[in-house]
Amino acid sequence: MMLLRKILFPIVPAYYLITSFRNKLYDLNILKAKSFDIPVICVGNLSVGGTGKSTMIEYLFRLLQKENRVAVLSRGYKRKTSGFILGVDGVKVEDLGDEPYQFKSKFSDILVAVDTDRQHGIEQLMSLKNSPDIILLDDGYQHRKVKAGLNILLTPFSKLYVDDFLLPTGDLRESKRGAKRADIVIVTKCPVGLKEEEKINIEKKLNLKRNQKLYYSSISYDESIYNNKSGKLLEKLKDQKFTLVTGIANSKPLVDYLTSKDFNFEHLNYKDHYNFKAKDIEKFRKRDLILTTEKDYMRLKDKVEASKLFYLPIRAEISNKDEFNEFIKQFVIKF
Repeated sequence: MMLLRKILFPIVPAYYLITSFRNKLYDLNILKAKSFDIPVICVGNLSVGGTGKSTMIEYLFRLLQKENRVAVLSRGYKRKTSGFILGVDGVKVEDLGDEPYQFKSKFSDILVAVDTDRQHGIEQLMSLKNSPDIILLDDGYQHRKVKAGLNILLTPFSKLYVDDFLLPTGDLRESKRGAKRADIVIVTKCPVGLKEEEKINIEKKLNLKRNQKLYYSSISYDESIYNNKSGKLLEKLKDQKFTLVTGIANSKPLVDYLTSKDFNFEHLNYKDHYNFKAKDIEKFRKRDLILTTEKDYMRLKDKVEASKLFYLPIRAEISNKDEFNEFIKQFVIKF
């Protein structure tokens, strides 16, 4: 794979010109972006996958839900439907995609919808009888037809966007200059106890504008694992060998965490948003216990016996949390 990426390097300049030209048209207002009369918060990245968008969306929902009716709008990656779909009772993971379905399953009070045309999706949400007060735009940083009121850009600690290359050689969807559109940049998946000198080095590398805010987040793992019937302490798994199944962009933090806790497990690693096949399910059914991520659990829960399938929830922990929370709340209040 790495060899192929190097071979494809000559394509990078063409990709750069195309994406930069498109962005310039929006910057010059030749291509029109639509603003809306309610708070729209965009959570996205410059790279493809693995930056922690889902945990950030959940963080924002928990922060805002008590005083607002919150909606999440995603494109519904790899869903088997098209157009605008609202997450109502009876919809399946295939209708919404794994991440939106996760949001809907986890939070009963959240409005979840999918639409590849984010502008149209927002219009549909606003036309509902119980329309939202706030819309969280999941993975919408490159969807410039919508002018979000607040742009939150995520970049992983292990591979900052300034250290990456454009597709297809690297993982960047657009030039690093796209970071200038962000109001907030969050370095995600940081090691716990990130030292001040490391933060200073990151700040120098990112070289943000004065009006941009920088925060750091780390992953917090739950002490228990769950399925749709029960839960039990993660520590209980120390008594047996289990199988870890992941179909996410970057499983290394989870693998490292479980390894650091001296668990005995085998790891079956699949690509992001992997559509598990019959042969995979048959393999899982032969295992005594399977631990997976919440996103993967949404695609497996109806295919693998409940008693042997569990997921480990995670949360985002943000540095200077009080300052960050107040900044988000003040943005919402302005509307």
